[in-house]
Amino acid sequence: MVKYAPRKVYIRESGGYVELSYTEFCRCRESDQTYMDKLFIPIQGCLLEVVREQYTDFYRDKERWRYLQKLDTRNSLLSLDGFTDSEGNPLDFIADEAADIAETVVNAVMVDRLKAALPLLSDSEQELIQAIFFDGLSEREVGARLGITQSVVNKRKARILRKLRKIIEN
Repeated sequence: MVKYAPRKVYIRESGGYVELSYTEFCRCRESDQTYMDKLFIPIQGCLLEVVREQYTDFYRDKERWRYLQKLDTRNSLLSLDGFTDSEGNPLDFIADEAADIAETVVNAVMVDRLKAALPLLSDSEQELIQAIFFDGLSEREVGARLGITQSVVNKRKARILRKLRKIIEN
């Protein structure tokens, strides 16, 4: 027994499909016993006759889906499909519990102070800080660019950072 009357029923005949209304299908099934042995799967509000293997695969997959849904419900799992906007983009509303708001605010204040302190450095000090922290170059790459060794770059960077720390803390 079906929960709803399908719009159409497609019966396999002569290597193709014949379209019947559901009422016609019910009449044929009452008058011809071979219709009782046919296997159907629902597709977009219609019934489609299929071979046993397709029928078995379809309902095995359907039962697997139901089982997984039941597990999800039992374990209180949420589908990420529900967390998208109207265009399918993921929503970013789950709070990051690892993020400390106070730390985030302090970091923002320190970044503002750092931006204010950078102009107080000499041009060569600003160039070194820019290359390492903003351009993402390694100390070795900065050294090659400036014609000095990596260890010299490291020492200069440490000295500049100490200088910045003193400026920011005052």
